[in-house]
Amino acid sequence: MSRAAHDLWVFGYGSLMWRPGFAYEEAQHARVTGYRRCFCIYSVHHRGTPERPGMVLGLDRGGACEGIAYRVAAANVAETTRYLSAREQINGVYRDVHVPVELIKGPHREVQALAFVAERAHPNYAGRLALALQARLIRGGQGVSGANLDYLVNTLRHLAEVGIRERELERLATVMGGHAWRRGGGGPRTSACAAAMVRAASTRPPAVQLRDRNQHSRFLYRLRLTRQAGQR
Repeated sequence: MSRAAHDLWVFGYGSLMWRPGFAYEEAQHARVTGYRRCFCIYSVHHRGTPERPGMVLGLDRGGACEGIAYRVAAANVAETTRYLSAREQINGVYRDVHVPVELIKGPHREVQALAFVAERAHPNYAGRLALALQARLIRGGQGVSGANLDYLVNTLRHLAEVGIRERELERLATVMGGHAWRRGGGGPRTSACAAAMVRAASTRPPAVQLRDRNQHSRFLYRLRLTRQAGQR
């Protein structure tokens, strides 16, 4: 029986927490074990450019991560997976996998959920960078989805709303300066701060030079497979 005959759970740990972009039946506080949330991906589209990369979150090996699990009705599974593939697999830096996810509230319950984990062989995989370098990249990052600082602030704000402490991200915000994030922050003041950071960074050399972008094409087969499946 195909997966589309059943509801689908999707695990969100970054921008999917505040902008899922798909219809869902319920959203629950959830935990995945064996992966941790960290800034380990160079962003060259949503929050940066190839010339001046930013950073976005990935699920990397080790530890545990709390986020939000969304239940998608069976009738919407095909449309949702196509949408998520187009959004997350722009250059193949994530692998879409199904992992056991624990729903935290209420009676103990474990479900299989779709999650996007970091592809360590990809040229845009950054690994574990020093906080100072992460901060420099985020200060200067801006892409089609906006300023990189807004991404960090939104992540921290929505984690706080769910009751999740992510101390490494809080330390990163501290390294960037107290004005970069305050609990419950965000909005026009943060966006103005982000714009000022991007302008200041544009006068300095990029923080990193990425590897050969021509290597990206070998990681795009997942997106092609999803598109082919949607055409059947």
